[in-house]
Amino acid sequence: MRFLWLSPKNADNDHKENGGAQKARRALSYASTVTLPSTFHGGVRFTIRRISLGMKMELMQQIREVSRKIEFLASGDELQERIEANLLAHQIDATYLRWGLSKVEGLKIDGDEPTADLLIEKGPEGLTKEIVIAIKSECGLSEEERKN
Repeated sequence: MRFLWLSPKNADNDHKENGGAQKARRALSYASTVTLPSTFHGGVRFTIRRISLGMKMELMQQIREVSRKIEFLASGDELQERIEANLLAHQIDATYLRWGLSKVEGLKIDGDEPTADLLIEKGPEGLTKEIVIAIKSECGLSEEERKN
């Protein structure tokens, strides 16, 4: 049975069959964060964490129960239930922000360097939403998961 990938042994045989040409192996360089420019505020850049399997599991555990409550409340007809569902959705966004934001450059809030909590409390809402959307996108969440 032939597989689509090559074991190191098979790779060596393949190189020998191709006239001994071997490509130099290079180590993969991976950054665990990514820095993005803000489209909401010129000159502002933010750095967010990239997702790994362990980090995705950690994040999903943090938001799982709240997401279930949102689904239940959002399906209700009462105004109070919809308000509660909206509040919980903002709490999930705050969880994403606290989990995924590493730093913000080019912005001071009341003279202080912005943290996730300071952005939540006093920061520009548009920038905060932009960062949350970028974090969710980096996590590779589906459109349905992004609604929460």
